[in-house]
Amino acid sequence: MSLPRLLLTTLASASMFLLSSQGAEPLPAFSPECRILFQGDSIADGNRGRTADPNHILGHGYAFIIAAKHGAAFPSHNLTFLNRGISGNKVSDLAARWQKDTLDLKPDLLSILIGVNDDGRDVPMAEYEAGYDKLLTETKAAFPSVKLVLGEPFLLPVSKKKENWEAAKASIEQRQAIVAQLAAKHGAALVKYQQAFDDACKRAPANYWIWDGVHPTYAGHQVMADAWEATVRAFWK
Repeated sequence: MSLPRLLLTTLASASMFLLSSQGAEPLPAFSPECRILFQGDSIADGNRGRTADPNHILGHGYAFIIAAKHGAAFPSHNLTFLNRGISGNKVSDLAARWQKDTLDLKPDLLSILIGVNDDGRDVPMAEYEAGYDKLLTETKAAFPSVKLVLGEPFLLPVSKKKENWEAAKASIEQRQAIVAQLAAKHGAALVKYQQAFDDACKRAPANYWIWDGVHPTYAGHQVMADAWEATVRAFWK
């Protein structure tokens, strides 16, 4: 085999290996020209930029990891990834900006992670559920074919979260149950982040994954990205 041909063969093999390492098949939920919107609180926000600068626009969290991986692996799909998470947001805050930051963006797939701030500020469970349900109902009315991904809120016993941990755990579990019910009601994929982090804690201490009990480290964001992808891939086979 000539050197040029050997080089081309090697490069082709390397390209195939890269694709296989990133998921040889695109996510079924990611159709060509798909618009994927991440919505939620600081964990989704990821300190994202507020300008059009593509170097910062998605933040530095799980949304960025997912977008980077699939954008690089399947450029022919021309996927558009958007992030409108805002630090400190509760469900009521999402409602106040839902038209501008969600409906006006016309997502084909909408991923939501909200609840840890509702929990930390003692928003009543019924209010949390009703407000969240209303957002999902409005979204499906506007876009009947939209794909929904709901991430459950999560905590780990790190830093101040170690205090009164059993009470905190019981409270967040109630909100997780609400998100699971809403996912079933609205035909959404449910990302079980708590389970993903609990499993990760079998490999390393809790503070390796979540530095303050709420916000993931870079390793924790990878755990989230992996859980998100696995859930979405299984839900839309």
